[in-house]
Amino acid sequence: MEFERQIRRVQRDVLRMGALVENSCWLARRSLFDRDLEAAQQIVMQDKQIDQLYRQIELDCVNLIALQTPVTQDLRLLSALMQLIRDLERIGDYAEDLGEIAVKLFPYPVHSCMDDVQVMLDRCRAMLAMGLVALSDLDAESGLDIKIKDDAVDSDYETLYNLLAHQTDVKGTIEPIVLLVLVIRHLERMADHATNIGKRVAYIVTGQR
Repeated sequence: MEFERQIRRVQRDVLRMGALVENSCWLARRSLFDRDLEAAQQIVMQDKQIDQLYRQIELDCVNLIALQTPVTQDLRLLSALMQLIRDLERIGDYAEDLGEIAVKLFPYPVHSCMDDVQVMLDRCRAMLAMGLVALSDLDAESGLDIKIKDDAVDSDYETLYNLLAHQTDVKGTIEPIVLLVLVIRHLERMADHATNIGKRVAYIVTGQR
């Protein structure tokens, strides 16, 4: 049936968008921890593709809802996907912000907490990957499991924030500390959006918020 085919195409596009966002997060990791400034440039170009896909998917969903009067289950899927791509788009934006921060951090020596920040970023990347697998398999349970990972990121945030905010032996400018506080704030937000993706998958499957 044509409608089913169109819905499947939208789902495929969402996963394609998800793969691009995952790649942006990987590029952000490279720009922050390998000090790879070219990776930071690539995120900017890729973010344009992500935004383009976002607009296209949103339009496709709106058209399918408006023109096809879908049954409840399909309506639930389409409306949840429209919210889910918003989460993906925000994660992509945060990855781009991290790339910009990496460029500003580049002239400074590497801060002693960078290993811990890297662990935090890798947790966020794992959460996003889990969300996309849950979406691909329409697996409600693993979608909701992402929340547990979010607690670890919140705890990373608190530890790192306290470490950065209470540093007393600062020599010279405090810019790198301010930038690192921004980095962990962005990561905490990314994890929240990844958690939302898992919840939206569960809603698609169960109909329960």
